[in-house]
Amino acid sequence: MHANVKCVYDQESFALAVASALRPDNFQAPSGIQITTARRGKQVVTNIAMDGKIETFLATLDDLLSCTSTAESML
Repeated sequence: MHANVKCVYDQESFALAVASALRPDNFQAPSGIQITTARRGKQVVTNIAMDGKIETFLATLDDLLSCTSTAESML
């Protein structure tokens, strides 16, 4: 399973802050899950790839969106 999530912001500094908040997931993903987050100008792009249960995949997407929302709220 694969997902590509893009969030677009008005300012590059905002995108940088959100990407920085999400970046720890790049290194702490459980076994079998690959998560990469990068800023591209005013966009934050997260790619998720995994093999396994759909429930785990959906929970991972939900966690990503929740963390994104929290980062946005803090800014």
